[in-house]
Amino acid sequence: MSVPQLRRGRRSPGDHSRETILAAARGLFAEQGFEGTSLRQVAREASVDPAMVHHFFKGKDELFAASVELPADPAGLLAGVENAEPEERAEALVRTVLELWEGPAQHALVAFARGTIGSKAKTALIREMVNRAVLPRIMAGLPGSADEVRLRGTLVATQVVGLMLVRYVIRLQPLASAKQEEVVRLVAPNIQRYLTGELDSPK
Repeated sequence: MSVPQLRRGRRSPGDHSRETILAAARGLFAEQGFEGTSLRQVAREASVDPAMVHHFFKGKDELFAASVELPADPAGLLAGVENAEPEERAEALVRTVLELWEGPAQHALVAFARGTIGSKAKTALIREMVNRAVLPRIMAGLPGSADEVRLRGTLVATQVVGLMLVRYVIRLQPLASAKQEEVVRLVAPNIQRYLTGELDSPK
C-alpha cells in the first residue's frame, strides 16, 4: 500500500474547508463517539454548510475513517480473519498482522502508532475505531454472552497491540527479528485461548 504524496504549493479554499471539517470531526468523534456524532453537528462545529460535508465525504463512515487517518482499511484486512473458523482464527489474525506490518505500509503504520501514543484525542479515536471496526470482525460468530465476548475481545487486543508495539515500534529483541512462523507459533496459542479457551483460573 503506497503512502500518498503530499501536494506542494498553495492550498485551495476547498482544501481549507476539508481540513476544517476533519478537525471538527476529530474533536466530536473523540468526545462523543461515532454514534453520538452527526454530520450536522460536524458542519456546525466547522462553521460550514452541511452540504459542504457531503461534498467531501460520502457519509459518516468515510468521514470517521478520514478522521482517524488509518494507513490501512480494517474491513478489507480482517475479512479473512472474520471468515476463519473460531479454532483457527488466532493463527489467521497473527498472520494478517504480520503481513500488514511487514508490507509496504510498515513505515506509515509505525508513524501512525508513534503519533497516537501520548495523544488523548487520537487515543479516543482509535478506541472508537477498534470497538466499531476491528473487534466485531475478530469476534464475529464466537459463542458466549455479549459481556464475555467483549472481555475476550479486549484480551485479544492486549496481545495484538503488544505484538505490534514490541516487534515494530520498540523493536525489542529477539522478537523484533524472529521469523514470522516463529512468531505465529509463539503468539497464536495465547490469542486462541482468549478467543475460545477457558478464562477461569485453574482450581
